[in-house]
Amino acid sequence: MRRMSDGVEAALHCALVLAGLREGKVLPGKSLAELHGVSETYLLKHLRALAAASVIDAVPGPRGGYRLARDPERITLLDIVEAIDGREPAFVCREIRRRGPGKAKDPCAYKADCFIKTRMIAAEEAWRTALQQQTLADLVADGAQLIDAHNKKAVATYVENAQR
Repeated sequence: MRRMSDGVEAALHCALVLAGLREGKVLPGKSLAELHGVSETYLLKHLRALAAASVIDAVPGPRGGYRLARDPERITLLDIVEAIDGREPAFVCREIRRRGPGKAKDPCAYKADCFIKTRMIAAEEAWRTALQQQTLADLVADGAQLIDAHNKKAVATYVENAQR
């Protein structure tokens, strides 16, 4: 499959943090950038993409920030990946089998899809299905089990102090 952009990782981590906000609270983009050690400019581009895809809400104003647009159970990993990297297929068949010395003279020889294209499309569908079946709530559950107590406390304290 295609290589996902670095923005996908940042978006997944930000969504996970936003899932832990108290009801009615937001977290500024600057705080999310600081928490993850990335530039604010870089992160804001991805936060805007998440907001445009209705994964998060962008609350304007001096007390504004970001929060999830819907419950974590209703946000799939595919929603986040597509918000950042788009919905375009990873594999595009250019029909190179029709070029070169082995090309068929009869156009009827190419009525069936290329078997390479067929397998690549099937692989991409499996990948998208796997991402569609996993939600942000699954990441929240993983974090509850797998993030060590020290890091949980540090992040929770930071978020508690930074949320508005």
